[in-house]
Amino acid sequence: MAWTLDDFDYPLPQELIAQAPLARRTDSRLLRVSPQLADLHFSDLPSLLAPGDLLVFNDTRVIHARLFGTKDTGGQVEVMIERPLGPHEALAQIRASKSPKPGTRLRLEDALDVEVLGRAGEFFHLRFPDGDDLIALLERHGRLPLPPYIERAAGDTDESRYQTVYARNPGSVAAPTAGLHFDEALLARLAEHGVNTAYVTLNVGAGTFQPVRVHDLSEHKMHTEAYFVPQATVDAIAATKAAGKRVVCVGTTSMRALESAARSGNLVAGEAESDLFILPGYQFQVADALVTNFHLPKSTLLMLVSALAGVDVIRRAYAHAVAARYRFFSYGDAMFLTRDSA
Repeated sequence: MAWTLDDFDYPLPQELIAQAPLARRTDSRLLRVSPQLADLHFSDLPSLLAPGDLLVFNDTRVIHARLFGTKDTGGQVEVMIERPLGPHEALAQIRASKSPKPGTRLRLEDALDVEVLGRAGEFFHLRFPDGDDLIALLERHGRLPLPPYIERAAGDTDESRYQTVYARNPGSVAAPTAGLHFDEALLARLAEHGVNTAYVTLNVGAGTFQPVRVHDLSEHKMHTEAYFVPQATVDAIAATKAAGKRVVCVGTTSMRALESAARSGNLVAGEAESDLFILPGYQFQVADALVTNFHLPKSTLLMLVSALAGVDVIRRAYAHAVAARYRFFSYGDAMFLTRDSA
C-alpha cells in the first residue's frame, strides 16, 4: 500500500500537550492498547509483563546542547548541537538572520569561541576550542534542550526529570521519553517480578523533531542517528526468544536500534548509524512489544507504532486517548503496545 502523510494525522487539542512532568515519574497514565483498550497507571506495568520477559532500555544521556551567542558580525545566533564529532567538533543546527559562512566565528554563551567549518547537508560543521572535551564544555556552558512543543525554558526540575534514571552515555539532544516513567522503585518491582533488563544506546538527534516534508512517504529520507548494541544485549534477546518470552522495547529509540542492528536478518552487536524508516508493512525482526509515549501527528514515530500494532488499532487508541484527556508527548502519558495487537 502507498502511504501518504495524511494517513497519519489526527486532531489534538493544544491543551493536551504536557508542559511539565508530574510530581512522580510513575504517576503517569498507561493505555494498554492490546488485546483491548484499558486505562491503567504506569505503576501497573508489571502486571502486563511475564517473568522472563526482557525490557530493553536506551541508556543515552541528554547533553546541554543549546547555546546562544553572536556572530563576529554581531548578529544573534542560536546553536543546537545535533551530534558530537569527536572531542572538539560537532554538527549543529544554527538559527540566525543570515546563515553563517565557512570561516565565521561565533561567540557562544560569552565563553566559547567556535568556528564554522562548513555545511553538512542541513547542518553546520563546528569546531570548538581545544582543551576540554566537547561534552564537558557543553555541560558547563550549554543549556538543556527541551522539545519545541514545550513552551517554556528549561528549569532546575528538568535537569533531572528530562533524563531517565538509568541515563549514562551522553550524546542525545532529546530524551528517550518512554523511559522517563521509570523510577528506581519500579525497576526493583520489575526485577522482583522476574522481568529481565538489557540496554542499547541510541543518541537521539534534533532531527527527531523535524517534520516530514513529503506527501508520498515512499519519498521520505530518514535522518540518521548513531547507535550501539552490546553483545550482552544480543545474548539476552537470544535467550529470551529461546525461552518463548517477549522482547519489550522501552521507547521507539530502543526499537529502532534493535531493528537496525537486525536488518541482515540476524541481530548483530556493534556500533553503526540508523536511518531505518518503519512504515506499516514492515516485518519486525526483534521487538514483540513496546512501551512508548504518544507521538506527534504526521510523525515518523506515529508511523512506527502503526506498523507495530496496526493502523486502525492506533487510530482507535489515539482517539480514545484524546477523548479520555491523556497527556501527550515528552512529559505526557504512555501506551503499551504488542505486535499486530496480538
